[in-house]
Amino acid sequence: MTPMTEVEGRRLALSNLEKVLYPATGFTKGELLHYYATAAEVLLPHLRDRPLSFLRYPDGPDGQRFFVKNVPPGTPEWVVTAEVPRSEGPARQVLVQDLPSLMWAANQVAEFHTPQWRAGAPGEADRLVLDLDPGAPATVVECCEVALWLRERLAADGLAAYAKTSGSKGLHLLAALAPVPSERATEYAKRLAVEAEKAMPELVVHRMTRALRPGKVFVDWSQNAAKKTTAAPYTLRARPEPMVSAPVTWEEVAGCREPEALALRAGDLVPRLREHGDLMAPLLGAERAGVLP
Repeated sequence: MTPMTEVEGRRLALSNLEKVLYPATGFTKGELLHYYATAAEVLLPHLRDRPLSFLRYPDGPDGQRFFVKNVPPGTPEWVVTAEVPRSEGPARQVLVQDLPSLMWAANQVAEFHTPQWRAGAPGEADRLVLDLDPGAPATVVECCEVALWLRERLAADGLAAYAKTSGSKGLHLLAALAPVPSERATEYAKRLAVEAEKAMPELVVHRMTRALRPGKVFVDWSQNAAKKTTAAPYTLRARPEPMVSAPVTWEEVAGCREPEALALRAGDLVPRLREHGDLMAPLLGAERAGVLP
């Protein structure tokens, strides 16, 4: 019988708690749910009001993976949803607004991906994102070098950048924006990527062409498009181990000399929160939002 639990007055069925999702470490679904309960205080503000896309991996990272954007069948009636525009017509997506909704969503076993806009203003970006993706043999070490250059370049335009690991191979930079059309944010991000390539041609590429990427860092500017999403801060990733898309300090970025230095796992979260709190909290305050030039 599926165990039932109560979370802030909502009854939830939490299934397959002993199922091993990450065979490399023996990390179970119960541990995944515990991770999200622990991370809720810092994760929820970054999800709130943002239509959620799920990258589901119910049988672990070695099993089938698939994106779910529409409200899944069987979603409890108390889970908030929002209408979002699509090219084929409006649809509804989940908003994770509270702890019960988060635990219900975590029980789906999924990465959490969000757009750079909120449900009340679709296509009006209030965040800028630059996804730094290394092409082997480049690693996150090279991403950090590029990130430091981009941080200074963003600061020159009055934008404060915050870094997090992608939870995979690379690094994400985010900045809070006074709302602008997503098209304008995308154009600005592409301009920065082109500038970075000109400044560091041996290290950076701004085009997605695979043949150009070995040994370089692809600065993916396209995730600012209204229809695109990015892994949310603190989401677990469908990797061989339970890696987290975890905020990092600029001191950690500057000091990164080997990839393992920024390979952050679920078990690393509590001590990091104790030491740093939410390093991305400044993204949540309108007073920190920068104005695009």
